[in-house]
Amino acid sequence: MPEVWRKRAGALGAALALTMVAAVPASAAPAVVTAPAVSAFSGIRLSLPAPSGPLPVGTVSVRLVDRSRPDPWVTGRPYRELMVSVWYPSTRAQGRPVSPHLSPLAAADFDATLAPAFLGVRPGQVDWAATRTHARLDAPMRPKAGGYPVVLYSPGYMVPRPLGTLPAEDLASRGYVVVTVDHTYEAAAVEFPGGRLERARVRADDMDDAMKALDVRVADLRFVLDVITARHTGLPSWLYKALYTTRVAAMGFSMGGAATARLMYADHRVKAGVNLDGSLLGEVAERGLDGPFLQLAADEQDDPSWVTFRKQRRGWKRDLRLAGAKHYSFTDLQALVPRISDRLGTPSEIVGTVDPVRSIAAQRAYVAAFLDLQLKGRKTRLFDGPSPAFPEVSFLG
Repeated sequence: MPEVWRKRAGALGAALALTMVAAVPASAAPAVVTAPAVSAFSGIRLSLPAPSGPLPVGTVSVRLVDRSRPDPWVTGRPYRELMVSVWYPSTRAQGRPVSPHLSPLAAADFDATLAPAFLGVRPGQVDWAATRTHARLDAPMRPKAGGYPVVLYSPGYMVPRPLGTLPAEDLASRGYVVVTVDHTYEAAAVEFPGGRLERARVRADDMDDAMKALDVRVADLRFVLDVITARHTGLPSWLYKALYTTRVAAMGFSMGGAATARLMYADHRVKAGVNLDGSLLGEVAERGLDGPFLQLAADEQDDPSWVTFRKQRRGWKRDLRLAGAKHYSFTDLQALVPRISDRLGTPSEIVGTVDPVRSIAAQRAYVAAFLDLQLKGRKTRLFDGPSPAFPEVSFLG
């Protein structure tokens, strides 16, 4: 992992890179991993804050297969497979089940591996399987003439896509279709249909693998974009009717933010981008972008790539800092870690000292205002200068 990403991620990111990557050589055959058997949980139960928009939300998970390229992490596999979740405005569907934050297999695996390593939470102390989103599985799409703008979401280095549920649900409740992407064999674990769990195959703390992962992410996102714009099939047919495919944005956390900038640079189908505390690397950092780009940074942000990138950007641009926030404040851990810490006395430094309710509200407001401005043409004064409604947010540059 590049030093700048490790510094931003802090102890959690370092632990992820050093302790959680499965020791599986890239040439090994894909494995089916069965999560440890877990009896009925007696641990605490958590909840996610409700979306702030007026629309009900539906979700569906889909396996996508790109047969135009071999998998870069598995020798001899002639195709690349991904798991994505689609979050969308729905009709009210009370009879449909509410989607879990983590599926049962992923929750059991998280309880046994990631939670102890990163959060200091012993197995069984938290009932990870009990946390629910606010989206109903396979709910009917809410009809809209012309369709909804689309947002691609890429998570952080080795971070699973469910930790980006908060922004996905919130934007869907405001009239967007959001596609969250797991980058297979880089993410700590990805669950596929049939109970197959694929672990990371990147080499721990390796700069070459990190740079390769960034290139792979851009290729993954371009393939998903092809699927969305119907060059390929793969999504349920009823979804395509609701996509406004000429109004597409991308956003990402950490390495996902870096991938977002590169994607915009490489593919003009992406009209706007959001970087959540990610470092910028490569040609895009030196040459900038013509399109609108928003960046949100944690407190004490001192990444030199942002300074260079800001000078080179020619389109609409704002760089904002969230006081008291840490790197993982821009994930669902912002909502979960403080509650766990209050109940169990575990560390909470990875999400900083910012009030979690205020942090989530500010992130939602600025991201939604930006996308509404760029994809829906809705005027806003939120970016004119510091807002009394969000005193935690300051302007950089």
